[in-house]
Amino acid sequence: MSHTNILPVAVIGAGPVGLAAVAHLIARGLPVKLYESGDKVGNHIRDWGHVRLFSPWKYNVDEIAKGMLEKAGWLAPEPEVMPTGAELIERYLKPLAAVPALAEAIETGVKVTAISRQHMDKVVTRGREDRPFVLSVQTKDGLRRDLARAVIDASGTWSSPNPLGADGTPAEGEKTFKDRIVYGIPDVLGRDRETYVGKTVLVVGAGHSAANVLLDLDRLSQKTPGTKMLWATRSRNLTRVYGGGKADKLAARGELGDRLRSEVESGSIALTPGFAVEAILGQDGRLLVRGDTDKGTVTLGPIDRIVVTTGQRPDLAFTRELRLDLDPWLESSKALGPLIDPNLHSCGSVPPHGHRELAHPETGFYTVGIKSYGRAPTFLLLTGYEQVRSVVAAIAGDLVSADDVRLILPETGVCSTKPIVVGEVASSGCCGGPAPKEVAVEACCIDDLKEKIATGNGCGCS
Repeated sequence: MSHTNILPVAVIGAGPVGLAAVAHLIARGLPVKLYESGDKVGNHIRDWGHVRLFSPWKYNVDEIAKGMLEKAGWLAPEPEVMPTGAELIERYLKPLAAVPALAEAIETGVKVTAISRQHMDKVVTRGREDRPFVLSVQTKDGLRRDLARAVIDASGTWSSPNPLGADGTPAEGEKTFKDRIVYGIPDVLGRDRETYVGKTVLVVGAGHSAANVLLDLDRLSQKTPGTKMLWATRSRNLTRVYGGGKADKLAARGELGDRLRSEVESGSIALTPGFAVEAILGQDGRLLVRGDTDKGTVTLGPIDRIVVTTGQRPDLAFTRELRLDLDPWLESSKALGPLIDPNLHSCGSVPPHGHRELAHPETGFYTVGIKSYGRAPTFLLLTGYEQVRSVVAAIAGDLVSADDVRLILPETGVCSTKPIVVGEVASSGCCGGPAPKEVAVEACCIDDLKEKIATGNGCGCS
């Protein structure tokens, strides 16, 4: 049986990017069906609803979705105000999902467990593109199979956190003591307060999630003196979390890094950099965390709770029967990997990319949103909205629009050539010289480009 254009496009995940994809499909007159495993839209965001976004509203609302909302009488929030996760849901996602055209397309409480081609496993090539996709959908009434002409996976990565072990696998004892370990960003000052009052807490990770948790714990400790916090990072390079300060075009992101750095330097937060977690041990009802450092084995503790903020990874299980071309270490699409690889880029610039970089050998399947980045960090909603605009245009056959990809992101104000490395006597400048007190990222990257042109040896700035 050949699939036809009367089949819907399947969208997986009712977060901001998934809902934007539905809005774009509706705007182009394409049938669509959205599958959400949670019982409400924005399910992942609800876990960190207490956290305020770095980006103001003007970066968090998709333009097509905005137009649909305004026709329904929606009043847009102040564009320069930064919402919390909960406000993003209440003031944007819930009203958007309630727009009649979208509401008809959304099904909650159902989980896509597998995607394949009708009557074909991934080995079969002949006639593959003529077959519709088959989605195995788990519902409260059992398993059903739905057909789709194309699939947009916007399911995110929040539910697949990286483990505590520094080698990417669970540390010894991580499963044994799982009742005292939490992954992500607990609401230390609100919902989860009693869990952390008067406790010694170890936070592991070197990203913005770690910064949020540590600063909340620091505020809690000022009100409840028995509360203590330890911070361990695998790397000594803290450039990404400390950020670019005043040079960051998202002021709140720069301020977060500045505040964290200040608390560490004042001694309020005890930092152990270059700490590779190996094992968790029990001692008198509390925990010890053993790790490897360049000075040998170090044990931190005793500790009451551990917060793991080591990032997330994509769940690839339900795409096993699809032909995917993945970056071998990031698990993003292979074409996108070199553009976002944190080993190469830290200036905050992501080149414009769309359907061609997000496509796979499995024609008609796309991964968008934070999941499109695989294990790479630092994703902004603006990126996801441009991704779905391009992808939906491609599905609709409008390749002129699909290829006209435009993405301008606010710079972080940091450059991979000016690392903040704990324990080093001095840092180097943009391209090897002495580092001045402040180097604007624009000048840093310009100098780097000149070096590349002149000698072929660049420092990694984009």
